[in-house]
Amino acid sequence: MLSDGYHFLPPGQLAVFTMYMRHPLESVPVPTPLPSGFRLERLTGADRERYRGLFRAVGEDWLWFGRLKLADQALAELLDQPAHEAYALLDAEGDCGIVELDFAGEEPELVYFGLLPRLIGKGVGRALAEFAIHRAKAAGAVSLMVHTCSFDAPGALAFYRKVGFVPYANALEVFTDPRLDGTLPREAAAHVPLIG
Repeated sequence: MLSDGYHFLPPGQLAVFTMYMRHPLESVPVPTPLPSGFRLERLTGADRERYRGLFRAVGEDWLWFGRLKLADQALAELLDQPAHEAYALLDAEGDCGIVELDFAGEEPELVYFGLLPRLIGKGVGRALAEFAIHRAKAAGAVSLMVHTCSFDAPGALAFYRKVGFVPYANALEVFTDPRLDGTLPREAAAHVPLIG
């Protein structure tokens, strides 16, 4: 247990406040259809480079780095697991969003979810979130977990609550800044100062 007060981190370390949320999946309305001109494609291990490019394009501003550290073979194996589903959202310009679900654990998890900046706030996210919620319900899940953190898009917490997720736990995550080892470019996530 952390004591009250400030806890200084060494240079190169970051800490984020993380909120864990759960969708009860009890009464799930008919999902909002994707807007005209959008479609989803499931990604497999053969799409690992496409997946990485989309993961980076959507998540770089929010310091997403977990999948970027996976070796090619490990990422391909993950994407090929039957209990793991990753989808690319496409529009006329190409890949523009990602939704990734993991059904392998005790509770299904919406592992990654996001859009390119040009689509944030345009109503596409709600349809994409409802797709994920319905996939979990169709798989027989009784709940779906997601977490968001203080480095995510400013509206992320409110968005998840709006589509039915309920906060249930807090955590403090400490990690080495992925911009220092080249996993992400040094200019990524300009809202998070680079110290180290």
